[in-house]
Parts: sequence; structure tokens; C-alpha cells
Amino acid sequence: QVQLVESGGGLVQAGGSLRLSCAGSGRTFSRYAIGWFRQAPGKEREFVSAITWSGSTTYYADSVRGRFTISRDNAKNTVYLQMNNLKPEDTAVYYCAADLNGRTVVAGTTDYWGQGTQVTVSS
Repeated sequence: QVQLVESGGGLVQAGGSLRLSCAGSGRTFSRYAIGWFRQAPGKEREFVSAITWSGSTTYYADSVRGRFTISRDNAKNTVYLQMNNLKPEDTAVYYCAADLNGRTVVAGTTDYWGQGTQVTVSS
């Protein structure tokens, strides 16, 4: 099993940047693919980005490609989401998720989720 804790959210003006962190517990964290999802008020949760266990492959939603960058430091058991050129429509609670199967992470059907961190982008 793995436990996840997100941090780094906050309030930022449009065009600004934030870096989210997803810290994982356990010595097997490096074996897990990690994904980022977000949920805005009144909307369904949506996929944002994902990274394989090795970091060799990354995935992005069309809405964030070119603005967000996912990376990981397995020595620190941490995955990062660098968010640049933020827009008001990026406002949401951001969650990280983990699974040994990368497809399960991208699909959002894993059982391992963090508690979320709020990102608010003002116009």
C-alpha cells in the first residue's frame, strides 16, 4: 500500500505559477505510477497528468499540455506538478493518485488517493 499527501496549493493570479507536490510513503513508492486529477465545484473529477514509475513517460490532458509539467524524484518519494501560466479555469482541488498499473492511474480507478490541495486562480 501507499499513502499520499499533496501540498503546494494556494491562491495565485492568472498567469502565475504554482508547484504541487505529492509525497508518498513506503519503500515501494518508486514502483508506482502517479497521476494528478482535479475537481472543480459542480464538476466531475478530471485527469490532468500522469507519470510512469521510472519517469520515462508522461501524459497530459489537452487543457494543460504546454503549461503543466509532471516530474518525480524517487529518492524523495515525491512527484511534482509544475503549473505555469495558470488560468481561472484551472481552479480546483487537485488530487494525486497512485497505482502499480499506469493505465489504472490514468483511468482514475485506483484505490490510492491523497486528500487534495486547493488551487485558486483569480482573474
